[in-house]
Amino acid sequence: MRVNSIGLRFNRYPFNKQTRGNHEARMTSEANDGCQVSNIEGMTNPEAVASRQKLRMMRSSFEHSSLFRHSSFVIRHLVLAICLAVTLSTRGQSPPSAKDILASVRMMESRQQIDLQGQLRQNDVVIPFRLVQNGPLIRYSFSNPDETLQLRLGENSSRLDVVSDAGTEKFAGSKLNERIRDTSVTYEDLAFKFLYWPAARVLGEEKVRTRNCWKLQLRAPSRESQYSNVLLWVDKASGALMRMEGYDWNAQLAKRFEVVSAQKIEERWFLKQMRIEEFKPGTSHVEARTYLEIKK
Repeated sequence: MRVNSIGLRFNRYPFNKQTRGNHEARMTSEANDGCQVSNIEGMTNPEAVASRQKLRMMRSSFEHSSLFRHSSFVIRHLVLAICLAVTLSTRGQSPPSAKDILASVRMMESRQQIDLQGQLRQNDVVIPFRLVQNGPLIRYSFSNPDETLQLRLGENSSRLDVVSDAGTEKFAGSKLNERIRDTSVTYEDLAFKFLYWPAARVLGEEKVRTRNCWKLQLRAPSRESQYSNVLLWVDKASGALMRMEGYDWNAQLAKRFEVVSAQKIEERWFLKQMRIEEFKPGTSHVEARTYLEIKK
């Protein structure tokens, strides 16, 4: 039997010398048995019967032991061959598609049930808000002045609404690029629009703060977005967004979002602090730095 895929080869007759040795041992054993039988014939019937039974048991035990050792040897090598084949097969697997990764991120984001207090902090300015999520429905409530935004994560798109006493109204697309309370965060950033961009590809794997991540590139479908393309780092194990970089329409880095820390609440992990850095166009100089922080 041969297993070419893993470089192992089993000959058809792997035990010729051992088989010959066992055959000779058996012949010697049988000759010895013959001598023992001749000795038994001189005994009385009860003694002869007992001796024959003892001899048969000894022979059976020896043959069973040899067979067991041979079987164990074969089983161990077959298990090794299977393990090697599985290992090489796993190593050869291609990464999941960008479409599948983004679908898992959207599914993970839309399954949370939380009611937490948070804040946007930039320099000495602190803007508190309340974050309530019920599955795919996420609500941000700000005060001074009062403002409530509702984000609905759908299967094929997201929708950002303004909530008032009169009900909900779709947030105007022309205002998506406006800043929230003069911070580096825009309304478009809250809407997760980039998670639905169809032009996406996997660039490879990278670590972000010791976490193994998939690195994706997403291209904007139109100029309605402030970003021409986005680089995204997704935690392989949890599907959480670890880092996002947005590039303007001159292909210059405009903004970077990165998870700084997480916290465990009721046996589940949630964002604790995210840093948002805004860059001077065409440089690596950070013009503004905002922190999004979630409290228990």
